[in-house]
Amino acid sequence: MTIDHALLSLVYCSTATRAFDDDELEALLASSRAANQAREITGLLLYREGEFVQILEGEEGVVEALMTRISEDPRHHDVRVLLREPLHERRFADWTMGYQPMVAAEPRLAEGYRDSFDDLRVGDHDMIGRALMELTMWFRVRQAAQRAEALEIR
Repeated sequence: MTIDHALLSLVYCSTATRAFDDDELEALLASSRAANQAREITGLLLYREGEFVQILEGEEGVVEALMTRISEDPRHHDVRVLLREPLHERRFADWTMGYQPMVAAEPRLAEGYRDSFDDLRVGDHDMIGRALMELTMWFRVRQAAQRAEALEIR
């Protein structure tokens, strides 16, 4: 008999109770990566000016239990689940917690400019889905460029 462990992707945003410095973010990432690896959770964390957006993926029950713990964490508030959807395969299979700090863009840089980070936080379902795809692609390209740069340095 085979047990079906449905995969779930969950995206949430939250506001830090106070700004995190680089050392605090590194400590958060280290503990999250270790815990996520033990739980077989993969995903991505984005942080900008006191705002978090996190993508979690894994077995549905495990992700839901983690989300309950996250929502009770006193380091942030205004925790909102933006997207919860079944997955056929992981988007972040290689990352127990990919991370990228983000810098807010200058407002109205160009006609038609959109901020995918803000779209994730305040958009409707379609906008959140599009922003998720854009940020996923952005993160993958940055990671590939950083790996290529590291190889060139050697």
